[in-house]
Amino acid sequence: MSMLEKVHHLAIIASDIEVSKRFYCDILGFTILAETYRSERDSWKVDLALNGDYLIELFSFPDAPARVNQPEARGLRHLAFAVRDMAAAVAELQARGLELEAVRVDDLTGSAYTFFKDPDGLPIELVETKD
Repeated sequence: MSMLEKVHHLAIIASDIEVSKRFYCDILGFTILAETYRSERDSWKVDLALNGDYLIELFSFPDAPARVNQPEARGLRHLAFAVRDMAAAVAELQARGLELEAVRVDDLTGSAYTFFKDPDGLPIELVETKD
């Protein structure tokens, strides 16, 4: 038995905290639980929830280096969110101005999936679930 219970949160460093807050809240539907400015670091920390569950810590740090995206680098590859209706989710995100890759079907799971990127190029995946 593992001592680990579940994923507690994900941490994302944004190049522009206001742009990223709008993206995660206005486009993806997260809500802000708390916003804290840490003057000693000149850094904002914004706690975000999805459907009431604390999920993302969004940070700003001055002069943070850009994320290495292409070609794929070691480390965290992407965030993935479950959706019940892929076609509806894609249509809603496109209506909100996002560009998404073509929907594909995973050979191993049979699930439909697609990708798009956050304002800093972080890959985000949607996976259609049936449960």
